[in-house]
Amino acid sequence: MCGIFAVAGRPDAAELTQLGLFALQHRGQESAGIVSVAKDGAFRSRIGMGLVSEVFAHGEAKELSGQVAIGHVRYATTGASQLKNAQPLIYNTGHGPISVAHNGNLTNALQLKKKLEGRGAIFQSATDSEVIVHLLARQEGPVEDALIASLRQVEGAYSLLLMTPERLIAVRDPYGFRPLILGRLGSTHVFASETSGLTLIGAEPVRELEPGEMAIVAGGKLKTLKPFPPVPAPARCVFEQVYFARPDSTIFGRGVQAARRDLGRALAREMEGVQADVVVPVPDSGVSAALGFSETAGIPFEMGLVRSHYVSRTFIKPTQELREHAARLKLAPVPEALRGKRVLLIDDSIVRGTTSKKICRSLREAGARSVHMGVTSPPIVSPCYYGIDTPRAAELIANVHAQDEIRKFLGVDTLHHLSLQGMLRAVGRGDEAGWCTACFTRRYPTPIPDYQVAEAVK
Repeated sequence: MCGIFAVAGRPDAAELTQLGLFALQHRGQESAGIVSVAKDGAFRSRIGMGLVSEVFAHGEAKELSGQVAIGHVRYATTGASQLKNAQPLIYNTGHGPISVAHNGNLTNALQLKKKLEGRGAIFQSATDSEVIVHLLARQEGPVEDALIASLRQVEGAYSLLLMTPERLIAVRDPYGFRPLILGRLGSTHVFASETSGLTLIGAEPVRELEPGEMAIVAGGKLKTLKPFPPVPAPARCVFEQVYFARPDSTIFGRGVQAARRDLGRALAREMEGVQADVVVPVPDSGVSAALGFSETAGIPFEMGLVRSHYVSRTFIKPTQELREHAARLKLAPVPEALRGKRVLLIDDSIVRGTTSKKICRSLREAGARSVHMGVTSPPIVSPCYYGIDTPRAAELIANVHAQDEIRKFLGVDTLHHLSLQGMLRAVGRGDEAGWCTACFTRRYPTPIPDYQVAEAVK
């Protein structure tokens, strides 16, 4: 998962982009970058490893002059966590200089890369995003037409920003896997992965780009078009609502916090009769769901875990060792809230299970009489090939263990996952169509030729 942001039409475009990236930091913590277009048409860039606050620690964004800028925060889904794979990417092509920021994952990138290398292409990075650039470089005509022709050859997920000295292009794949929001700040056009990025700089969200829609900003004017063949149905990533997006964002037409409260309410209905004294969330993404559960079940809500905001999110750490270290630092139990009580722990998902196990053990060590766990999504049984870092089926605990085995591994007295239909009704206000649920169902909306789907069911 990554976060992308762009500003077109302000002399402080790069500084506003930096602020926008702060609001999207939860979407990627390995690298951050901004590229701007100066008055002479030259690109100015600052791209580095680490958080936005680290890469831009000394006011570097002020040095990136220009009226247009794009930014990116990354965590790796293809390509190692190295500077050469950090974005935005910059290239000189027959269409002139271009810069690209991509959120998502292309499922046929390896196939296309082999073909391109056979035709003489030399890749600078290991990211799937670079495939789009090499395809574009081989097309004739205006850059937007070249981009359309290139994107018609790729499969999978992309919310994409492409910048040239003359224009900014934002485009979303026909399935709409990842969100991309259009906003306005006076006469300035702004694009962001989530509305939280717009809100931070005072921009007004206008609307989401529709699946398969392209927006072009040139000369201060916005033009939109839908140049791609229609698909059977949209496939918005439900995990965005369950876990990834910020609670203060609105994506896929729904406020994230409201959706998560409804997820908690749905879980409470499915767990009717559970015996517990307190409902305790796993902060932060579990808080809204736990509030919804508490309201519906009539069980008191308690902040029994305190999160350190100086430690990064554990799921998107690039290695298991780093995830485990972060988990120990990240959450601390509150003994006074837990001692002698039957605790119902609410979390949004269980991916590998190692973090959940540590949390459950810490609750018992803090004096909980019993620990029960409710999860506001179904068991994750299959890898995601559209931009979430679960590429190996063997890493998914629900893919290789039965429910009771997982319960014993976690060390909880009971374990309940929200049903698929319960989850879809909660996030969609009754609309169960148009979601990607492949990680729960093994039903992928698109072909995935770069991978062996059979591995997901081993």
